[in-house]
Amino acid sequence: MPTRFGKGMALAGLALGLAATPAIAADTIKIAFIDPLSGMMAPIGEQGLADYRYMAERINAAGGVAGKKLEIVPMDNKLSPQESVVQAQKAIDQGIRIITQGNSSGIAAGLIDFVNKNNERNPGKELLYINYAAVDPPLTNEKCSYWHFRWDANTDIKLQALTSYMKTNKDIKKVYLINQDYSFGQGVRKVATEMIKAKRPDIQIVGDELHPVAKITDFSPYIAKIKASGADSVVTGNWGSDISLLLKAAGDAGLQANFYTFYAGGAGGPTAIKQAGLNGKVFAIIEGLANAGGGDAQAFEAAFRKSHDGLGWTYPRVRNAMDMVAEAINKAKSDDPLKLAPILAGMKHKTMYGGESYMRETDHQFFQDMYIANLIPVGGDVKFDEEKTGWGWHVAAKVPASATVVPTTCKMQKPS
Repeated sequence: MPTRFGKGMALAGLALGLAATPAIAADTIKIAFIDPLSGMMAPIGEQGLADYRYMAERINAAGGVAGKKLEIVPMDNKLSPQESVVQAQKAIDQGIRIITQGNSSGIAAGLIDFVNKNNERNPGKELLYINYAAVDPPLTNEKCSYWHFRWDANTDIKLQALTSYMKTNKDIKKVYLINQDYSFGQGVRKVATEMIKAKRPDIQIVGDELHPVAKITDFSPYIAKIKASGADSVVTGNWGSDISLLLKAAGDAGLQANFYTFYAGGAGGPTAIKQAGLNGKVFAIIEGLANAGGGDAQAFEAAFRKSHDGLGWTYPRVRNAMDMVAEAINKAKSDDPLKLAPILAGMKHKTMYGGESYMRETDHQFFQDMYIANLIPVGGDVKFDEEKTGWGWHVAAKVPASATVVPTTCKMQKPS
């Protein structure tokens, strides 16, 4: 399907094709990108792939890693847990030692199980798993793994920041929850309800809805329920087409509630917000944005947009992950997970926004400054727009990394 990254991806695909020749392949370190590249969620997967490819190009231009080039190998999992395992096995068969995935915590849980079993049963063919977007808390608690590292903030961290921000808005009286019906969405509804009740017991939860993932093409019936409830605010962890179509339906129905979201900045989200006329009413909790940070962040953003037809950088966490993995490979002089994992665990990192961040050794959860942003017309401190809408993300609040730390129940099992 046509995507906003079509031209850039075509060129990157050509580059990958050239890099696949045997003479060059021996001098590459490959990372398998396992995410949806077909179906309704394809734009989200392609967005992540574009960011990973850009970082590989950037690292290669600076000399590569351990004397070799980095190559991102796209593998379409069709948003299926079973297909994700198939693709991970294909990566192993190709000699790949590092995989990355982000879209769907259900898929992430299955991949953790697969990686754990593979690494136990197949010494010398271990995999390292970079998680850049699957945020269900159990992944770094009861399901934590020595081989799994998460660079995105988990659900509890994000809701802690969002609900603390909501607490200060005395205009919020009635909240409607709408989320995807799987482990992540179920976790959002549970934790959001608990935190809202604890921080603002005067707020009424007037609706709590779960819906199938990537199955709804028209959210108007759901929006009708939200309007009928009298809600002034909506809390949702929806991502991909499920957030952009939700916002589009809100605009079509004239719903002017505030939306507190995780992923309104994903592909199609800003366009839907602009079309819905929700000026300043859609908030997202994110780890970085185009209009935050100093010179490094601004220069990076400008360079990415120049090479991607003016479209913006989506995943600051992909840069964090790739920079840190590259550092680990250079230190280890290898992509062997047995050597990389102990280097990454506890690693400190300075983000392009200037904040100090680190990978917690006990559970492999990354901690960093977080931002709450809303989309408004370009002007003032909003210099970069999104999706050529003329609207860009504005920093509504900054949450320091120290205020995002949550406890873990992880009992890390290290290889003997």
